Amino acid sequence: MSTAPASTRPNFTELERMTQAEPGRLRWQRWGPYLSERQWGTVREDYSADGAAWDYLPHDHARSRAYRWGEDGIAGFSDDQQRLCLSLALWNGHDTILKERLFGLTNAEGNHGEDVKELYHYLDATPSHSYLKMLYKYPQAPFPYARLVQESRQRSRDDDEFELLDTGIFDQGRKTAIVIGGNSGNSGIGQAIVLALARQGANVVINYVVDPPAADGLARQVIALGAQ
Repeated sequence: MSTAPASTRPNFTELERMTQAEPGRLRWQRWGPYLSERQWGTVREDYSADGAAWDYLPHDHARSRAYRWGEDGIAGFSDDQQRLCLSLALWNGHDTILKERLFGLTNAEGNHGEDVKELYHYLDATPSHSYLKMLYKYPQAPFPYARLVQESRQRSRDDDEFELLDTGIFDQGRKTAIVIGGNSGNSGIGQAIVLALARQGANVVINYVVDPPAADGLARQVIALGAQ
């Protein structure tokens, strides 16, 4: 009886996780990417007298007012009841606010209606949420909040939308990568991602939890590749 090469044998690890996720067993899907990308400007948070949801809680208010019915965040992760919500908070050293949530235009501001003005991609995931991969690009220069609003207001329905890339904010090509999840300092997946980014010329922020020596060793490899 022939045996398939190891590289072609099916990997049942994820299938086993999903089987474990059945009621009464391990609750893999209790945690997942359930956090909203945008809670501001929604009818869920509208307590205005005239139903003007966009104006009642705009993006400018989101950093200083408490939501009543949910939360939002970048690369958000939470339990299935959203009792504990986790997400990124970034600062490029220039903006007057932290980057904690996606920025976008309201229905009246965009020449084609509401529109998020960010650059991000969801790249990979497993059904059990044991592995999730997202790429979010945050400029290292001041984020052009006002310019995105002003330029979009000047355009008609027949014009193209004015996007973040159109501002030239990424033209300098400066890259600093923050690798989260998988304990990037001591995990095989995390290490592979860190080293791949360093080879592409990005400086890398390494996250670690339980193994500082492994993180230090990985940092030396990053420096040896010419990154920081």
